[in-house]
Amino acid sequence: MTSQPDETTTSPRRRGRGRRPAEEVRADVLEAAGRLILTEGMAGLTFERVAKVAGVSKTTLYKWWQSPGALALDGYFHAVRTTLAFADTGNVRDDLRHQLHHHRQVMAGPGGRALLELIGASQTDPDLARAYRALYSSGRRELAYQRLTRAKEQGEIREDVDVRVLVDQLWGAVYHRSLIPDEPVTPEFIDAIVDNLFDGIQPRT
Repeated sequence: MTSQPDETTTSPRRRGRGRRPAEEVRADVLEAAGRLILTEGMAGLTFERVAKVAGVSKTTLYKWWQSPGALALDGYFHAVRTTLAFADTGNVRDDLRHQLHHHRQVMAGPGGRALLELIGASQTDPDLARAYRALYSSGRRELAYQRLTRAKEQGEIREDVDVRVLVDQLWGAVYHRSLIPDEPVTPEFIDAIVDNLFDGIQPRT
């Protein structure tokens, strides 16, 4: 059962007189879509509903997004991007652990359910599938690559290590448990996959 949206979720944003700048309109739409997807999931997100909440016309939404699914994904990314940002404290092991714990917290709540709905919907929505790869999966991978590449340049990761494989080892494990929930994604699990990656699994001598 999804949580009920508060009054700010369902009430349209008041518009001032005159035409608003496009970037302001787009920001309002993304904020509205993000709140709806996190509180009600895919079922509650339609162009009509987002247009009403954001105080814009449906024509505006059709101009920027090819489908409600593509808008849902854009709104979702807008809502969680700060939470899932990568810190750079100079200690890549701690930074990865910190980011993965935040990722686990998002996946454990409405944000995780929304993302799984988006992944499922993308199987039959080509526009959403393209948007998912371009905005979310490719975009988040690139952020991880950049952080790990900086760690390699600073000598925290061996020069011969492929950082793209590291990304799959870490986040692939989390998504696997999220999509096939035989085992939960716990804080202990997050710590273990980071420790196993950096310490290795061979017996210590």
